[in-house]
Amino acid sequence: MNIDQDKLQEFKENQKTQFLSSQFESELLKLREAEGLAESDPEMAELAEEEITTLTNQLQGQWDEMDRIIEANREEEARPFGVVLEVRAGAGGDEASLFAAELANMYLRYAEVNKWDRTTTHVSATDAGGYKEAAFEILSPAVYDHLRFETGVHRVQRIPATEKQGRIHTSTASVAILPMRKKPTIDINPSDIDMEFSRSGGAGGQNVNKVETAVRLIHRPTGIDVRCESGRSQLKNRETAMTMLIAKLESAHEEEEAKKHAATRKNQIGTGDRSEKIRTYNFPQNRITDHRIKESWHTVEATMAGDLSAIVKAMQAAAAS
Repeated sequence: MNIDQDKLQEFKENQKTQFLSSQFESELLKLREAEGLAESDPEMAELAEEEITTLTNQLQGQWDEMDRIIEANREEEARPFGVVLEVRAGAGGDEASLFAAELANMYLRYAEVNKWDRTTTHVSATDAGGYKEAAFEILSPAVYDHLRFETGVHRVQRIPATEKQGRIHTSTASVAILPMRKKPTIDINPSDIDMEFSRSGGAGGQNVNKVETAVRLIHRPTGIDVRCESGRSQLKNRETAMTMLIAKLESAHEEEEAKKHAATRKNQIGTGDRSEKIRTYNFPQNRITDHRIKESWHTVEATMAGDLSAIVKAMQAAAAS
């Protein structure tokens, strides 16, 4: 039996296969002894060959089992355990910031219905009560499959509360759904990251505001930055910010790769580019239209209240077709 030594070393180093690998090596030693006996003692060759066959079958079974465990572990590491939800106001001034806040609340309510853990990591609010930008963590192995097609520019058409002449205004906000994984899919050089500390601008009591707990990380080669101020400790915010930064860098890399192969992709839902206009929310006509799959729903109020199930199912079905 030929053994891939590099793979065996991987089995020995992985906690989930260490015990099996030690058993494998013990059985392998017996096999080598039986093979040596078959070669050196012709009278014992027939009996040794039977043992060789038995041991070889056992070893192959153990090897296949370890291989299956390692592959399952790789899939688990690659599967997102949650997402970073980012919303940013686009064109439209205060109305855009209000729409950005409504979108964020829509996704957070959807997460609440699905009993997913939610954490606000950073919010930059406007005087009008909207969001210039905001970031949230939503944790669940299921969340990425539900929200992965929400990345892009969302457009709203409605009459703002401040509009005196009843004119319909069009505003935009961008959404980014960034998967978080246990093991990064890209290599990041720690020396490429700058770190800044500041006092938290959010609620949280005197401790948060007096101590520089807020953390900002900047990846110099790309200019991508993240900010976290949700935790009471600088260390916790640093860890969360690093997870967010990795998610953003991975997403940017995947976005670039998707653009390269967009013409040949079987799934034409979109590139996942956050500058791609994907959906319009028309309040006067009570209509939501997704421009990628050319489907509409007359459920503006229910959707904005967090009932995204019909849209999510339609996007998933389109991706699977």
